[in-house]
Amino acid sequence: MIPKIILSSGPAATRRTIGYLYGKGRANEHIDPHLVASWNGFAPDPGRSPHRDPKDAMAQLVAQLDQPVKMLGDKAPKDTVWHCPVRAAPEDPILTDAQWADIARRMVAAAGIAPDGDEEACRWVAVRHAEDHIHIAATLVRQDGRRPERGYDQRAVQKEARQIEVDYGLRRLKQGDGTGAKRPTSKEHFKAKRLGQDTATREVLRLRVRRAVAAASDEAEFFALLEATGVTVRFKRGPSGDALGCNFALPDDTNDKGEPVFYAGSTLAPDLSLPKIRRSLATISPEPVPVRPGDPWHEATAATERIPHHLTHGEDPTAQGQLVALGTVMDLLPINAPAAVRAELEQATAAFERATRSRVTADLDSTRALRRSVQAIWRVRPLDSDGSGFAMLLDTVLTAVAFAAHWHRTHQHAQQEAAAEQALVHLQVVYAQIAEPVLTGLAQRAPSPQMKHRFARHLQQAAPEYAERILNDAAWDALATVLAEAETAGHNAATVLDQALGQRTLDDAHSPARTLTWRIRRLGERHAPSPRAQAARARSAAQRSAPSTPPAAPIPPPQAAPVRRR
Repeated sequence: MIPKIILSSGPAATRRTIGYLYGKGRANEHIDPHLVASWNGFAPDPGRSPHRDPKDAMAQLVAQLDQPVKMLGDKAPKDTVWHCPVRAAPEDPILTDAQWADIARRMVAAAGIAPDGDEEACRWVAVRHAEDHIHIAATLVRQDGRRPERGYDQRAVQKEARQIEVDYGLRRLKQGDGTGAKRPTSKEHFKAKRLGQDTATREVLRLRVRRAVAAASDEAEFFALLEATGVTVRFKRGPSGDALGCNFALPDDTNDKGEPVFYAGSTLAPDLSLPKIRRSLATISPEPVPVRPGDPWHEATAATERIPHHLTHGEDPTAQGQLVALGTVMDLLPINAPAAVRAELEQATAAFERATRSRVTADLDSTRALRRSVQAIWRVRPLDSDGSGFAMLLDTVLTAVAFAAHWHRTHQHAQQEAAAEQALVHLQVVYAQIAEPVLTGLAQRAPSPQMKHRFARHLQQAAPEYAERILNDAAWDALATVLAEAETAGHNAATVLDQALGQRTLDDAHSPARTLTWRIRRLGERHAPSPRAQAARARSAAQRSAPSTPPAAPIPPPQAAPVRRR
């Protein structure tokens, strides 16, 4: 059940609101509008007044609602109408008028509009349009001339809605924490539908702005990317002329005057205000010392693979920073994805966006390596002929998103947990389409049975707790192939396997064989150690595994000379 509070101002605010509630509606959704509850139980009902003109009944209702406001004259508040639509989920049972009336009374009581037993409270009505929703309208002056004590009314009605869902057996939504992005309004949805668009402008802008933040290395590039993707920017400047904020618009989305409809960044998402965008871009400052470029796919995969460790062992600010960085990875992932899976990845990205924010302040200092490596993929577009680079990164993203869901669960972030789990569903669909062909291609190049037997024997010695599961996995042939390719490149297969096993536990891996395949593929493509280095490693390993010999009997220390006393 979703309640949403809208405030209206102006001398005709009540008449406009009541006129809308009893009108035809902007999308023909107003079916048999009628009163189900009111402040006194017998307010006039323009929808159910067969013996009088509905316009007269509406005028009388507006006058009664407005009476406390008119009594204050110039001292009336700026916002005079409190409007709260309350909608049930499509799968919920159809409620009766009496049940909706009870819900309306509970909502106005929770919001402080009309507390239980308060006879001097605000005047209000609840109008039912269709089977699945009502609209509550109230004037914001009590009958004793005072203002209502609304407090945090949006939070209060949401909390009451969660309890109503329990009491009436309705679909139970997740409790939020105020960090979610603002949803498109009904008006925005209807406008998108009228224009033949699948998505409301607000959601399109949020995606494009987030993607520009993820891809840009500084503020100038950020605005250049927005311009390149067709986003119009309007700055809010201070007296000094400095930009303090910015609004975003799409050229094709205009009002009735033909002007672009602008959205403030903070209304697209709490982390898209200009100050927060600047703070995010500041963490992508260039390295003071140039570093040797590596394979972007490998570097991004290695950095993403460290996210679960931060989520399980790091402080909360560090963990929250990792979630922000993971969101950056997912923002850019669809750009580099094959066309066949791009739409599914877009859905995963849109779902996970909610999981990137919480009340925990993010520490972004530990995310530089990950964000730079993902940007390198976007900029360099490295060769990925067989799709293994993308599949490797996707595998680590899958694991990281699963850990993100667990982290939010342990912190009781219900909406974020649900968002991560929803993203996980889409990612699993993509992974099946991307990884399976790559693994099949690797398996077709599997080495000889003798070589596979040698690899299996070392696996059983190095990781007996995983060996049976790996050897019975369909990805075992692919794993054997990458081990053989590592040997061909000059690596010691046993050493590479040990390194892959030592990178991070496989306990949480859905398929240890696949996870090891991607790790060894990454290790095997690194520069092979020299023969001298390989010999040194072999000697070191032999010394570590050699049985210890008992030490020789200790030689007693020489006795100290006696001290001569005078």
